[in-house]
Amino acid sequence: MTDLFSKIKEVTELPAISGHEAPVRDYLRKQITPHVDEVVTDGLGSIFGVRHSEAADAPRIMVAGHMDEVGFMVSEIKADGTFRVVEIGGWNPMVVSSQRFTLLTRDGHSYPVISGSVPPHLTRGANGPALPAIGDIVFDGGFANKEEAESFGIRPGDTLVPESTAILTANQKNIISKAWDNRYGVLMVSELAQALSGQALANELYVGATVQEEVGLRGAGTSVTKFDPEIFLAVDCSPAADVYGGQGAIGEGTLLRFFDPGHLMLPNMKDFLLTTAEEAGIKYQYYCGKGGTDAGVAHLRSGGVPSTTIGVCARYIHSHQTLYAMDDFLQAQAFLQALVKKLDRSTVAIFIQYYIKKTPKWGFN
Repeated sequence: MTDLFSKIKEVTELPAISGHEAPVRDYLRKQITPHVDEVVTDGLGSIFGVRHSEAADAPRIMVAGHMDEVGFMVSEIKADGTFRVVEIGGWNPMVVSSQRFTLLTRDGHSYPVISGSVPPHLTRGANGPALPAIGDIVFDGGFANKEEAESFGIRPGDTLVPESTAILTANQKNIISKAWDNRYGVLMVSELAQALSGQALANELYVGATVQEEVGLRGAGTSVTKFDPEIFLAVDCSPAADVYGGQGAIGEGTLLRFFDPGHLMLPNMKDFLLTTAEEAGIKYQYYCGKGGTDAGVAHLRSGGVPSTTIGVCARYIHSHQTLYAMDDFLQAQAFLQALVKKLDRSTVAIFIQYYIKKTPKWGFN
């Protein structure tokens, strides 16, 4: 697990909010290039390695994480040198105050910033502190005034990324870090490309990651339009609710995500996933999602693309400190490899025939 922790630490500590994914894109390009035939990007910056196949009529399979994490963008520099921000991706205001961030300027400099809070001394005699709106939270870099902040090259539109270091829990089974949503997906596609390197595939594989997922699943739309896959596998991290008595327990394996508000798992896809997981001895758990993944956009493109999400869950996502199990990653990686290896032309054809004929009998080669 030591090697896996090192890989997770490296990828989660990269700073890359939506629309500013360059550090992760550079990382992923370096990781996948030795293991694919070519590397291609789209107009928004999503990146995919392409594995061509010698199989006749090989189906096009896309496996996609997303590179971006949640963060903030400077919306205004106040006269006193503090900042106001706009959120990039979904944030609970309760977890924003009194945290450290790194402010990244357009000229490549980085500066430490904290998000302010109101100490209890200043709320005495009032009705108590109210939950702040994110736009009202003070972000403070210690500048004397607006002019001093601007002298360091800081301008509206600069980005703020959570400052957090990946660490192991006491039992050495779990990790605490930022951005497992979705550096999980980035590491998954990188490990997949490496694991399949040199192996003959019965499909043409597009393996990589999209941009701007956290602000509306935008990169998935452009990537699916560009590459026109016949099957789309999103690779993403979902919130664990085990400590609240809900679905999604860390350490219990990969997720069979049968529903979320933007995507329904179709019966033939569910059969394919369950059959593959059971044959490969994969630990899995059923999961009813409340958010969305790139599968929600992908399945609506190109006349309909059978899609699903190969995921894990993590506690306290979209914050500075997310807690998750390393073994879940290993289960998901084994599952993903098994799925990709099975997706030949005859198997992919069953997904289409399902809607023309009766329920298929799954007979894999």
